[in-house]
Amino acid sequence: MSGFAPRVKAVLGPTNTGKTHLAIERLLGHASGIIGFPLRLLARENYDRMVSIKGARHVALITGEEKIVPPDARWFSCTVEAMPLDRAVEFIAVDEIQLCADADRGHVFTDRLLHARGMVETMFLGAETIRKLLKRLVPEAEVETRPRLSQLSFAGHTKLSRLPPRSAIVAFSAAEVYAIAEAVRSRRGGCAVVMGRLSPRTRNAQVALYQDKEVDFLVATDAIGMGLNMDVDHVAFAGLSKFDGHRPRPLAAAEIAQIAGRAGRGMRDGTFGTTGRCRPLTEELVTAVETHAFEPLEQLAWRNANLDFTSIDALLASLLASPERQGLTRGHDASDLLTLVSLSGDAATRDRTRTPRAVRLLWDACQIPDFRKLATDAHTKLCARVFQHLLDDGSLPEDWVAAQIAVLGRTDGDIDTLMQRLADVRIWAYIAARPDWVRNALVWQNRAREAEDLLSDALHEKLMARFVDRRAAKITRSLDAGEPAGLISAVTSSGEVVVEGHPVGRIDGFRFEPDATIGGADKRLVLRAARRALGGEMPRRVARVEAAPDADLALQPDGVITWRTAPIARLRQGSALLAPAIEIIDSEFLDGAQRETLRARLARYVETVIAHDLMPLFAAARAADSTPELRGVVHRLAEQAGILPATPIDAALRPALRRIGVRAGHFALYLPALLKPRPAALRATLWAAWRKRWLPPLPAPGRISIATPDWPAGLATYLGWLDCGPRAIRLDIAERIAAELRHAARRRPVPLPHGLASRLGIAPVDLAPVLQALGLRLIPPEILDDAAFGPPQTARIAITALRRPATASHAEPARPHNPDHPFAVLAAFRREAS
Repeated sequence: MSGFAPRVKAVLGPTNTGKTHLAIERLLGHASGIIGFPLRLLARENYDRMVSIKGARHVALITGEEKIVPPDARWFSCTVEAMPLDRAVEFIAVDEIQLCADADRGHVFTDRLLHARGMVETMFLGAETIRKLLKRLVPEAEVETRPRLSQLSFAGHTKLSRLPPRSAIVAFSAAEVYAIAEAVRSRRGGCAVVMGRLSPRTRNAQVALYQDKEVDFLVATDAIGMGLNMDVDHVAFAGLSKFDGHRPRPLAAAEIAQIAGRAGRGMRDGTFGTTGRCRPLTEELVTAVETHAFEPLEQLAWRNANLDFTSIDALLASLLASPERQGLTRGHDASDLLTLVSLSGDAATRDRTRTPRAVRLLWDACQIPDFRKLATDAHTKLCARVFQHLLDDGSLPEDWVAAQIAVLGRTDGDIDTLMQRLADVRIWAYIAARPDWVRNALVWQNRAREAEDLLSDALHEKLMARFVDRRAAKITRSLDAGEPAGLISAVTSSGEVVVEGHPVGRIDGFRFEPDATIGGADKRLVLRAARRALGGEMPRRVARVEAAPDADLALQPDGVITWRTAPIARLRQGSALLAPAIEIIDSEFLDGAQRETLRARLARYVETVIAHDLMPLFAAARAADSTPELRGVVHRLAEQAGILPATPIDAALRPALRRIGVRAGHFALYLPALLKPRPAALRATLWAAWRKRWLPPLPAPGRISIATPDWPAGLATYLGWLDCGPRAIRLDIAERIAAELRHAARRRPVPLPHGLASRLGIAPVDLAPVLQALGLRLIPPEILDDAAFGPPQTARIAITALRRPATASHAEPARPHNPDHPFAVLAAFRREAS
């Protein structure tokens, strides 16, 4: 082996060429090796793959936040930044090597391109765009170009509601991802969500949701462009620009191709297009993506790796050095350099970094990743504190580390709160992964991992709750596949409609009520899915109603007829007041014959209710049938359901009417039995149906007087209430009390009976106008002057025909009189008579 120079090979090509698969095969074919990936997610995914082949004791995982390094580890899956290049291995590979051109992270990839070598073989994997610069900077490299295994074609613009299943929708901010995911949930049942800020555990759970076909849509950021392999048939761009951490900018053609290339895996073709408000793709851009033809890279990002630790200024100078080779350029200042620049301006920090060891410690602390990106000095302060502890104590205080990790394990809060905590946990996982920084590093690594797992699971659940409706997703998938007949649907004994095991609504009588959480397009889908189950259930329900006992039916005060509390029909105007029509409540699941069956059954029920509750009326009609003089009167009474107002009756008929339960009163001809609560409520319901009016609120049962109601004309009289000015008095009470008072005052005024206002159910102040409406007059007590003798005169009641003033305030003022006058006694008699 020592007689051969190490082989350097570049495997270039578009997505879905099998480059990563080849590199893993080559890695595991050597006795040892390291492969670097651009994302922690990819490092973890391929670590699991390697473990399944070689076993956990021989495979290591090294990322900034996670280190699993068994003593016998021979093959390493890493992030590019965390590759242990001080370890001699036979094989080294770097994935997505075109990221050398990335202005933020590119300097790390460029360093690996220039310096990372395996003892036997080195492999760089990436896009064809880096070929020219790679050959210039690594002339010894062999370049192999691999074609895409499947075809990628442009599908144009598609509305969000019409995207095909197995689509990935790509947006470039969290707000856009959330908005699109909400829209997909409301229209298509739900989606999985993938963003770079998710932990591997959450990302894997979301991907599993999609891969297991619990949902058919994926909403993601451009994080899916870096090697996340999923069964995506179509990639839809919701936008073509992004904020790159410094400024908004349009996507480059190669970036669009990297993302679009996630469509179609293996030998399966894929498509890409736009959706939502995304601007159209130009023909030139479409052609470039379909043919994988892009402008070559002209510069790669570079940062000096040969650092000078003699002082802060020397370190900064070495970091800010310019490249000497053509094709290399300084990229953006990374967060570690910005943190160092900030701390270099602090006099206390400068004073403590007088030795190379202190400068190196400071640089190590500045390299703590800023996953939070809060745009505040919080990260700089954290790095400064870590540096101070390491310099003074040699390690970080365990109580401080414990407190920081413990507070991050809380799972309350919304999605953004949980993702922010995950970013915080990642920082502390990075710190805990440094055994030279913390004592009992393994303990704190486990604590950080536990906190991350708790947050990851909670985040996955919140994403599921917000963006996934499994019920609608499953139904949508079946319907989109044209298989509505294959859906398993049923109606439970409690009336719940279930489709494919998911409750989608309830049957209320003969109407289907979709679940309250379903709206928009989902409602139509659910109706389609439920119709087959309801088609078989409705005839059974009609038969059950037809055979139901009357106890299962009820007539409500508003005229609605219910079956087991479910509304199924209502009363409408019929041929007569006591013969209302039956209208079946509209239902798309009932045909004409079923409606007629229900109508006939409910008509029999209503006839029974009327006959039972208005029995005194029908009994009176039968009793009067044999007496011609009574027959006409009672017939007119029946036409008004038991009350005829102000009806003159021959005195000879009154005894006969009384014998059959009819009272011929001063104000109306009526049956007192029909003023009881149950028949009174039924009569009100019949009136509303006959008059096509909504019933206003009615008095509570048992009331004998109410404030004069603002009811439709004629309703108060029909219901047996007598309008008495400020109050309405129930007819039977008004008739009885008025008759008693008229009889008592038939010859002369009589003293006001004690408790009369109470008997009428009114306040004393309303007594005068109420009595006046009853044909009586309240005579107020006479006030005697100081010269008069005898007890004061009490209030009295007289029949209205006397036409006396109703109150003392309207009476003529009393004149002074002489008790010795000859006419004094006569005046007294006149006052008494009045």
